[in-house]
Amino acid sequence: MPCSPLPISLEIGLTFGCILQISVYQTVDTGHEDIIHDAQMNYHGTTLATCSSDEVIKLFDVKDKKQKLIVELRGHQGPVWGLSWSHPIHGNLLASCSYDRSVIVWAEHEGKWVKFYEYKDHKSSVNAVAWAPHEYGLVLACGSSDGIISILTYTSACTWDAVKIPDAHTSGVNAISWAPAVNADFMLNPSLSQTASGLLKRIVSGGCDCLVKIWREDPSTGGWVKEAQLEGGHTEWVRDVAWCPSLSLARQQIASCGQDGCVIVWQSLRRRPDSYINATGLLGGDGGGGGGEDTAEGVWKPVVLATYPDVVWHVSWSLTGNILAVSGGDNKVSYHTYFLISTFFSSVLCSLLVVII
Repeated sequence: MPCSPLPISLEIGLTFGCILQISVYQTVDTGHEDIIHDAQMNYHGTTLATCSSDEVIKLFDVKDKKQKLIVELRGHQGPVWGLSWSHPIHGNLLASCSYDRSVIVWAEHEGKWVKFYEYKDHKSSVNAVAWAPHEYGLVLACGSSDGIISILTYTSACTWDAVKIPDAHTSGVNAISWAPAVNADFMLNPSLSQTASGLLKRIVSGGCDCLVKIWREDPSTGGWVKEAQLEGGHTEWVRDVAWCPSLSLARQQIASCGQDGCVIVWQSLRRRPDSYINATGLLGGDGGGGGGEDTAEGVWKPVVLATYPDVVWHVSWSLTGNILAVSGGDNKVSYHTYFLISTFFSSVLCSLLVVII
């Protein structure tokens, strides 16, 4: 099973202030007949999507502390593992993946939800789906137990093109996350064009080979190449990865978690242009300490954030990138708050943006 077993009741929590006090904002009784594997809020936080081993996807209107079932989506022939909402600039789209080896893109059209597209080219369970930042267009990444990552792109001809990354992870891909679309090098040196600044599609993946890998698109061929393999981290399957969405000028961060109970934050200091260093007096460097992998922008360093006594299933960044939420097999969710001094402080709480109880 690629996803954590979750009960059929969900709570939505809110945080207040920097001390991360948590209160239960809303409880949703989903009515699923089996284990829930994923729950995702849409961009505006008004609709909750859930999926389950009962093969059903449910959408709930959760505005104003109310619970209203909008629709039940039935199209998969097996447990539904994961969901991903697109940015609303592309319309109201929801992607789902399943043990039945398929990916379905659902669309709201004239008030009704319909099957917009179905991808069935994987040979094993599809465990993860993730929409790209909207700046890249309508692009969906899918990771499967067959070890392949598929990148699906909606074209101007109203068709879908599929590009595969074969043998991405031995024995299977468990998680995928996209890098932010904005490249900090361009922000630091506006004289660079966006193309020259390397505004390329990049993803991070985790798999059953205990590795975290970074991939980037080669614009000359349209294919994807491995940019970095982050070793020296997990000793068992990687269960989730999350690229920090913050557009920090100083560093990139990727969080990963695994069957080994470890939560790791991989950090890469960005290489600043000489003009920026001369103007600010700031020096580059790799941040010191530990091993890592060279990337186009620096060296990736693993920082073990926490070790738990049970499997850690999911990691999720706040939109500002200064809070990391961690959920695991101990039925707890922890918030880890990041300060500019590059130190994480954590406190065990009982809630998440979408909280599983």
